[in-house]
Amino acid sequence: MRITKENLQKYLKQENFFNRDLSWLEFNRRVLEEAINPDLPLLDRVKFISIFFSNLDEFYMIRIAGIKEQIKAKVIDLSIDGLTPQEQLKNIEAIILPMLKQIYDYWRVRIIPELKENKIFIASLDDLSREEKETLNQYFIKEVYPILTPLAFDPGRPFPYISNLSLSFALLVKKPSGEKHFARVKVPSILPRFLRVDTIVKSKQHNGNGNSYVKYVWIGDVIKANMKFLFPGLEVLEAFRFRITRDTDLEIQEDEADDLLRLIEENIRQRKFGSVVRLEVEKQMPDYMIDTLVENLEITKEDVHIIDGSLGLSDVLMLSDLQLPHLKEKSFHPVTPAVFEEEESIFNLIKHKDILLAHPYHSFNPVIDFIKQASLDPEVLAIKQTLYRVGENSPIIKYLIEAAERKKQVAVLVELKARFDEENNIFWARELEKAGVHVVYGLLGLKTHAKMTLVVRKEADGVKRYVHMSTGNYNTITSKIYTDIGLFTCDEDICADTSEIFNFLTGYSEQKIFRKLFVAPVNMRQKFLELIEREIKNVRNGAKGYLLFKMNALTDPVLISAMYEASNKGVKIDLIIRGICCLVPQQPGLSENIRVLSIVGRFLEHSRIYYFYNAGKEEIYCSSADFMQRNLDRRVEVAFPIKDDELKEFLKNTILQTCLEDNVQGRILLPDGIYRLNRPVYTEEVLSHQEYLMSEVIKNPESTLREKMLI
Repeated sequence: MRITKENLQKYLKQENFFNRDLSWLEFNRRVLEEAINPDLPLLDRVKFISIFFSNLDEFYMIRIAGIKEQIKAKVIDLSIDGLTPQEQLKNIEAIILPMLKQIYDYWRVRIIPELKENKIFIASLDDLSREEKETLNQYFIKEVYPILTPLAFDPGRPFPYISNLSLSFALLVKKPSGEKHFARVKVPSILPRFLRVDTIVKSKQHNGNGNSYVKYVWIGDVIKANMKFLFPGLEVLEAFRFRITRDTDLEIQEDEADDLLRLIEENIRQRKFGSVVRLEVEKQMPDYMIDTLVENLEITKEDVHIIDGSLGLSDVLMLSDLQLPHLKEKSFHPVTPAVFEEEESIFNLIKHKDILLAHPYHSFNPVIDFIKQASLDPEVLAIKQTLYRVGENSPIIKYLIEAAERKKQVAVLVELKARFDEENNIFWARELEKAGVHVVYGLLGLKTHAKMTLVVRKEADGVKRYVHMSTGNYNTITSKIYTDIGLFTCDEDICADTSEIFNFLTGYSEQKIFRKLFVAPVNMRQKFLELIEREIKNVRNGAKGYLLFKMNALTDPVLISAMYEASNKGVKIDLIIRGICCLVPQQPGLSENIRVLSIVGRFLEHSRIYYFYNAGKEEIYCSSADFMQRNLDRRVEVAFPIKDDELKEFLKNTILQTCLEDNVQGRILLPDGIYRLNRPVYTEEVLSHQEYLMSEVIKNPESTLREKMLI
């Protein structure tokens, strides 16, 4: 049987899939488990607490907002597992609320006391000395008070606009006449959530051992204690904190746009007025005040989260910046492979052999140097690059601008629709245009998510092309905390394919056939289906069939169904999926040959690697794409082959195999959707995939870790 969408219909049943959003919640539960992991140092647990809340904020801004929009529009489309939007929302809330209680209890009962044991105090104002209180009051008058804006709410002054994720106070104030009024005071985001008392007071406190204390107070506490200055002559009866979350998903009607950049700028401006999808309030806030907020924010009581703790704990990330190494995991510094320390130009190195980098274990500097050398080299004629999430102060942008100033042909696709990076990308697009770079913003109806750089160089034997492709962004910040694979090559077929993709992006092209690259939305899903079908045929012919895929998310029903078919035909499948997984593993008669593992560690697992056993003639592709409908149908994505045998061995043995063997941070997905830790049996050695790679790159900096083979 050929694998076609029609032949896979038998698997497209609701019970064969996990709900996408509930699966994401299980991912955030794994983040929560790291936050409460007693084996992690204190400040790393604080970091994971922050990540948990940041993740949840984005989940509400995008996914919950989308579900509520469906309900509002009376859309009755069912999810992949057969739930209505109302049922999804009910199930989501039923999962989130206990998780919130668990993490707030842990913050209060474990983190705060442990911080105190380590001389890091998050103090209440009552805990401060008289000197500290007086100094904080002076600080408030001088540094905070001028920034604050009290906003009244009465017939002459409408309910004030409240920005997304901002912390505010709802107040009841009384005039001398006895009239009572509602008011709001925003805690400006330019102010830190914590004020460091010992720094402000400028007095070092010491214990008997001479070690310094660190003492913080919540800035909200300081503002609340000084509300009288904002309402002179009035009595502040009550003041309680609240925080809202808005729908921030841009809806861009590209087909109606004359200028995509201006359209996105307008949508960014409109984003701040998105409908409110969540209201968080302090537990002590009285009902009448909640009712006032609910009515004027145009939400329902079901949208309210009553929080027994500090709102917006994502802001505790600043605590992890404390220079206290004994409270953090041992620091790690990426290593530059020795091959890049040779005197030869980077182009000669690539011409000699394909080079693979595994970030963040390997430094991102060679990628920057690739662009820099291309900018400086008089023989380089052209540079073409895609930019999705650039980051701030990008050296890559600097070298692209310098290349254009040296009269090289520079063409850059800046994806303006990269969520939450739109403004940054608009800024860089304009800076590049000012320098004479040919800038395009992407294709109608598609996001360009592929990560590619093409350098064209004039050499003695003619024009030569060099390519860098990656699973991750050209971003110097995330390259230190995301795991990604990058490849330098001058393979003629890959370079020719890359040239044609850039022509597709910058001009007009109906190219449907590529030599070695898989390209979405053109042929990527079909190519992966064909390779899965090949494993089935090999099993049918008496050979071994094996698939090993690593990705961020798996939601595409067609590819999931193809894996079900492969499993039922005897193909063994291992999946390493960091986040969402809609596939149900280890289900008799459906997926008993499929195992799913997830790793959540100090680095964000971001690389996508697709391994096919192919009867011993192994093939590996790396990609910017997950197996998701959005990646395969609505984005420009690329999957590139790894042809060098040593590089394939490295990816298979050092990356993929150690992921499968991770019995420290690896978790196995069970058929009921729950993950359990992949704990070692007594005969196994303890292995953490990320720790292993950090130790190996330090031991073997002269190579791409190839010397250490596990299987």
